[in-house]
This record gives sequence, C-alpha cells and structure tokens, in this order.
Amino acid sequence: MSSCNGNCSSCGSDCADRKEESLLAAPNPKSSVKKVIAVVSGKGGVGKSTVTAMLSVAMARQGKKVAVLDADITGPSAPTAFGVNECQGANEDGLFPALTRSGIQVMSINLLLDNPADPVVWRGPVIAGAVKQFWTDVIWEHVDYMFVDMPPGTGDVPLTVFQSLPIDGVVIVTTPQDLVSMIVAKAVKMANMMHIPVLGLVENYSYLLCPDCGRKIEVFGKSHINEIAAKFDLPVLAKLPIDPAVAEAYDNGLMETVNTDAVSGVIDAVLKA
Repeated sequence: MSSCNGNCSSCGSDCADRKEESLLAAPNPKSSVKKVIAVVSGKGGVGKSTVTAMLSVAMARQGKKVAVLDADITGPSAPTAFGVNECQGANEDGLFPALTRSGIQVMSINLLLDNPADPVVWRGPVIAGAVKQFWTDVIWEHVDYMFVDMPPGTGDVPLTVFQSLPIDGVVIVTTPQDLVSMIVAKAVKMANMMHIPVLGLVENYSYLLCPDCGRKIEVFGKSHINEIAAKFDLPVLAKLPIDPAVAEAYDNGLMETVNTDAVSGVIDAVLKA
C-alpha cells in the first residue's frame, strides 16, 4: 500500500505484505544460546524429564556446552536428577543457573523455593510468566544446546515456550500404551501450528530386559510406534527400556553417570537440526 509505514502492529489492513508480529522474547543480554530443543509429550507420566536429562548428559559427552531449562513449574525435577539445589548467584545483570558436576547449566523453580517440597499454587499466566523469565532473566553462558523440559499437554506454558523462545525443534516422548496415537497427534499438531519442526519420536518404557534370559518383555503391550511414526512421516529416534539403574540414578542426582547409548539416535537428530 502507498500509505504503508512498515509497522504492521498498528495497522488493521489485511494486505498481502502483512507480517505477523513476533512474540519472541529477547534473551538476557549476557546470555549466549545457539540451539534450543524442546522435549514434549501429550500427557504426563511418560518419562519426559528422564529423557531430557539423558539427552543433556549425552550431548555434554559430545563436548558441547549444555543447559536444561525446567519449564515444568508445578512438577519440577531437573535439580533432583542432577543433584543440584541452588543457583550460582545473581548480580545486576541477572541470575546465574545452577551448575552440575560436569558443567551442565540448570534452571528450575525448585532452585528458588525455600523448601523444594512446597507446591507452586499459581494460575496459568503466572506460571507461564515464570518460564519466560527463565529465558529473559537468567544468564545462560556459552550454551551450544539448551534442552527445555516441557510440562505435559498443550496449555499456557507450552504455548508460551513455543512463542517466546527460539525453538529449533521438538522431540516427542511417548509410551507403548493405547493412547499413544492421540498423544502424538496432539503434540505434532501443536508443533505444526507453531511452525516448529518435529525431529522425531522417542518411545519410553518400550520394554523390560529380563536380567536372567535377556528376553525383551513388553510390559505395556505391543509397540505401535513405527506405524504412528509412519502416519506422521516422522522417524523413531529411540526405543528406551525400563531401566531400574536409570531410575535410581535420577532419584539420587546421579544422571551424569548413566549410560546414554540408547539416546544416540536422538542426539544425531538434534545435531542436524
């Protein structure tokens, strides 16, 4: 239009040159984050936080500088997984995240509570605002890959993360249960709506390896992940077993000691993102 001043936010015209206003939040001026990967699921209880922790450890072993942003405000668990309980401190520029034994940067609401067992009884917009502040107020130093541990579902917080953070891709975590098709569909459709690429699927609790005979026992029933992945034209990046050693390591803050070979396919996909 001849009268266009280039400011679409103040214009009501529906013209061909109209640009959507970006809702991306500016990171802390002192931060440096190259890639942001969200780990999502359509429902809770699929082991998404465990997968996030394994991916961050595996990426750190590749020699990359890694960070974990725990966006699950009402169910935070990243500090437990890595055995950290306080941030490094703060100054006039912002807040420094906790640092794990191997140098992974971690930010979670549990690092800011006087008692980690206290519930966070906040309404949705307040929770979403807190997650946004983890991006804008925290000083993330020289991060190659940030993994965002998302809360389940498609509510306020996932929407805020997808709109406010420069997400380079999502990894969808699911299980072999019958609801898997619907769970994956919801997560894929939300990512598509936000124009964020889905890197692939991770099936957690895929099987239990018998310690005596080595047979794979399908505790949650036969897997249908390959058919579902084909339906959405997505790769299956990993099928993770039920591993008591991983669960014990998570509970004791020792995730940096676990074997991460099972998520190597996910790491390959993230490195290509």
